[in-house]
Amino acid sequence: MLPRFIAIRRALRETADTITLELEDPNPPAPFAAGQFNMLYLFGAGEAAISISGAPERPNLLAHTIRGVGAVTMPLLRARRGDAIGVRGPYGSAWPLQEAARSGRDLLLLAGGIGLAPLRPVIYEVLRRRREFGRLIVLYGARTPQDLLYRKELAQWRMHPGVTVKLTVDRAAAGWSGRVGVITDLLRAAEFDPAETIALVCGPEVMMRFCCHELARRGVSPRQVYLSMERNMKCAAGFCGHCQFSPFFVCRDGPVFRADRILPLLGIREL
Repeated sequence: MLPRFIAIRRALRETADTITLELEDPNPPAPFAAGQFNMLYLFGAGEAAISISGAPERPNLLAHTIRGVGAVTMPLLRARRGDAIGVRGPYGSAWPLQEAARSGRDLLLLAGGIGLAPLRPVIYEVLRRRREFGRLIVLYGARTPQDLLYRKELAQWRMHPGVTVKLTVDRAAAGWSGRVGVITDLLRAAEFDPAETIALVCGPEVMMRFCCHELARRGVSPRQVYLSMERNMKCAAGFCGHCQFSPFFVCRDGPVFRADRILPLLGIREL
């Protein structure tokens, strides 16, 4: 439960309100899996749960993509190379990459906004172990073109054989020639075999709920759909109850859940 303090190796500005911090950990306590998170601690501000957005094959280089929205994440945007940040983790469940590799199924990634960050390690792993997986389809939506994360990498990923990357934005801007609309528009036009596809979804809950409806309409079983949930996590060990989601604690039972376990809960406003 005590954080270890790690120096920032590099701070990369992604958008006006989002930064990626790379931390060089010489002695990581355990390797992390794609989909897990760390608790990041900043003196005078507190702790926040942040998904790990780096490559799992490099556990000593921890990357976290952070959007400034609160009392902890806003000061983290001002962090610079050499600053020390407290880290606890890794915590939580992971995306089902081993299941996808064993079955050789295609992977369909649906990301909204900052939701691409927890899915970025999946892309790294699929590209590193390319022969173990089927096709990789990445559908990514953001508010505006200026809010798109990892722009250089998005262009690089689509150059790999068997990889499809499609983008959409809610509002266009000067110079944008891509699609304007919601991510379900991309999903309706995507070509995939529902019986041979595992879908990984991360973004605002309303987006994930509509994506699940569209996936079901396309014939994808909820048992083949996985969602990454976000709740206010404090202890990361299931003790404090801040992240309770009906019978689940997101920090302990998630953040990655198979859709059939939580879909009935997503439509309940009080949760």
